[in-house]
Amino acid sequence: MSRNLINLAKKVKILAMNNFDFLKSPDEVNRDIARRMSRKRKEKKITQVQLAKYSDVSLGSIKRFERTGEISLTSLVKIAFALGCEDDFEALFARKGYASIEEVLNERE
Repeated sequence: MSRNLINLAKKVKILAMNNFDFLKSPDEVNRDIARRMSRKRKEKKITQVQLAKYSDVSLGSIKRFERTGEISLTSLVKIAFALGCEDDFEALFARKGYASIEEVLNERE
């Protein structure tokens, strides 16, 4: 393949990844959430030990989450509350799904 075609394919993949979350695997979504949580924790200058105390989530669970993206939903919600991000869950499953383009157009009328 030519270099231009390869570069174009990379750009399309990046664009698709930015616009269509369904192209990510569940593990990738988990790791992305963990990275954002870790970044938020560091922005607030909170250590993992402090976050464990504030959230009532074990230090081991927080370390594992930041390393692997694995955590229980209950622990994730507790962490979100401790970081002041509980409202972020409001958008989860809130977006309406459409079965056809007609449904989209009819809703706009």
